[in-house]
Amino acid sequence: MDIAPGKILISSSNMDDPNFDDSIVLIAAYNDQGALGFVVNKIFDRPINELVEFSNSPAFPLYDGGPVDKEHLYFIHRRNDLITGGTQVTDNIYFGGDFKEAIQHINNKTLTISDIKIFVGYCGWDTGELESEIAEGSWVVKEQDEEIIF
Repeated sequence: MDIAPGKILISSSNMDDPNFDDSIVLIAAYNDQGALGFVVNKIFDRPINELVEFSNSPAFPLYDGGPVDKEHLYFIHRRNDLITGGTQVTDNIYFGGDFKEAIQHINNKTLTISDIKIFVGYCGWDTGELESEIAEGSWVVKEQDEEIIF
């Protein structure tokens, strides 16, 4: 199995977890401890400006990144000027970075939905779990595709 940061998982009809029905997941991190990813195709039921801390921001969409840790926000983006503290996932996609600066750019409208996705929660798999789900046919692994992601 060729699992790596930047790969895309598409849930199959064999998926038996309702959290992942019709889901497209970007793998943002993968190592010997497991994998971390974000569901990129499910919009969260509230935009960022409905969160108290960001009430002065525009109605920027949030995405339901997965069932783990729904108390925190995570983000991926295509802006290498925001990577301080972040990780490069692919040549053009980064995970995390300077969130305060990202919010400033969103507020100034110099960062758009085609540059960044902000997630509530994430998907996580311990060592071997994702490989087992792929082997049983729950996921189809695809190459990275920025058009699907953003």
